[in-house]
Amino acid sequence: MGVGVWISLTAYFVLMIGIGVYAWRKSTANSEEYMLGGRNLPPAVAALSAGASDMSGWLLLGLPGALFVSGLTQSWIGIGLFVGAFVNWIVVAPRLREQTERYDNSLTIPGFLGNRFPSQAHLLRMVSAVIIVVFFAVYTASGLVGGGKLFASAFGGSYMTGVILTLGIVLIYTVIGGFLAVSLTDFVQGCIMMLALVIMPIVILTTGQGGGVDQAANRLTDIDPNFLSMTSGLTFIGWLSAVAWGLGYFGQPHIIVRFMAVRSVADVPKARNIGMAWMAISLIGAICVGIFGRAYAERNGLNIADPETIFIVLSNLLFNPLITGFLYAALLAAIMSTVSSQLLVSSSSLTEDFYKMVLNRDASDKTLVNVGRLAVLAVGIAAVIIARNPDSKVLGLVSNAWAGFGAAFGPLIILSLTWKRMTGLGAVAGLVVGAVTVIFWISFMSFTGIYEIIPGFIAAFIAIIVVSLATTDKGEFRPLA
Repeated sequence: MGVGVWISLTAYFVLMIGIGVYAWRKSTANSEEYMLGGRNLPPAVAALSAGASDMSGWLLLGLPGALFVSGLTQSWIGIGLFVGAFVNWIVVAPRLREQTERYDNSLTIPGFLGNRFPSQAHLLRMVSAVIIVVFFAVYTASGLVGGGKLFASAFGGSYMTGVILTLGIVLIYTVIGGFLAVSLTDFVQGCIMMLALVIMPIVILTTGQGGGVDQAANRLTDIDPNFLSMTSGLTFIGWLSAVAWGLGYFGQPHIIVRFMAVRSVADVPKARNIGMAWMAISLIGAICVGIFGRAYAERNGLNIADPETIFIVLSNLLFNPLITGFLYAALLAAIMSTVSSQLLVSSSSLTEDFYKMVLNRDASDKTLVNVGRLAVLAVGIAAVIIARNPDSKVLGLVSNAWAGFGAAFGPLIILSLTWKRMTGLGAVAGLVVGAVTVIFWISFMSFTGIYEIIPGFIAAFIAIIVVSLATTDKGEFRPLA
């Protein structure tokens, strides 16, 4: 591997760690600063932090890989995600920013739920924390799988070495700098990711072996006449399962926690516009990498053993080593931005919703910050264990975790923010029913082809409404003063 690649990657790693040190000096004095950056994120930082922590390695690995294999029918996943993210910014973002501060300055999603429904506060926080840690261990593992694949494919190294190195770099800046470090690195990483996804398709099409748009389209239709069709061969269940990814946004703790940290409710519309523009460009770029990458591979007789590595392969083939290093850094940015966010949210839940509630109610801010750092390390180790299989698929792990969070927390967050009649027992029912339905569907009903978030989301929504109407309204909704 050329010296230029290592120069670019070294510069990237130094930048990430430098941001962590800066954040440590600026914003780790207490729990609110460590976990929410003092609720003072500018709109651009909040927007790109939400986007970068959302997209993860699947944007540069999983999604292009799916399009590489199956064609444009897989683009419905991106369309569903875009619509879901937009609605999330409209419905959830302003309400969550305002209500988490109104309800006793809640620092975590479980904390907000406990303050919103005090009659079931202990149970809600405990169940929420368990669900968050379990599904985030799986979700974090998907990012580490991406790091392992990059190290093995690009550098010819050990898959597990790549997994451990990826986690190690993330742990350094997350443990040191907390939420502010994660958000600032997400902002930088989001910019790198978007630039890489603009550069890659252009170079694929304009390089001497690329052939241009027309030649690429002709070659792809020679492979499969329906490769560039968004509907051919797509069943209703297949389409519904693809666009249903958008339902997951309402319940992703590592994404919606950014809404809690934005500087003010008035900044939410500006953050939304920035975030949606970033997302549109990035998704279109990822789709083009998969489609045009397949055309390039066919034209030049490339044997791509693992379609999820097409971005890595083309980065090495088409670019100067310095640019190749930048593109590898973009992939690491996609992976690390999400892993760091997930580790911090898991840590926050373990600290605020387990350690402080069960083990040490009188813990000082300094103690809570240190416990949070240990929790980051613990969840990271669990994720390494899950990610140890080199045959793991990034998109598969992401889809399972995404469905788990979307079904367990999605209906709960929407209704807790918008429905005054919702009760604490209804909230508990939604959490449990959503999570259990997803696990059951993955285990026993996957043969139906229906994405597990659909039955999980519907079942949780119904459970919340039915149980809330069947139980006494204890007046737990607090109106604006």
